[in-house]
Amino acid sequence: MEGDVSFSQFAEWADEILEKVPEVLLRELHGGIQLSREARREPTDPPGVYHLGEYIVDPYLGHMIILYYGSFRKIFRDEPPEVWRDELENTIWHELRHHVETLAGVDDLVEEDVMELFRLRAEAERGAEEEEGEEEDEQERSTTP
Repeated sequence: MEGDVSFSQFAEWADEILEKVPEVLLRELHGGIQLSREARREPTDPPGVYHLGEYIVDPYLGHMIILYYGSFRKIFRDEPPEVWRDELENTIWHELRHHVETLAGVDDLVEEDVMELFRLRAEAERGAEEEEGEEEDEQERSTTP
């Protein structure tokens, strides 16, 4: 398997990426940046959609970011390590943007994320409808003398 990146390699890359992040962007991120071995998805997510990261504001633990190694494994298992690292860096910056926007009282990225989920759901529904249409066509062909 080409993209079998270990959890320790994933953690090392996350540390390297975070070393380059300006301290001011980490302000009030009291819960820090956590790595989870879990693959994260919501029951309403379209098939094959996993959350790579999540920004959380918890009343007790504060602001934190969770990066889901298991989700990366599900999505990028056949990709070369360079793809994993690039996607990890993009995810870290994405979640940091959520953090900064929350501190500023803005939720533009939340709106963008919601629109992307709507797009993915619509795409999945279209794909399911197309598959149903193909099955009906096959049934018609098989019953035609």
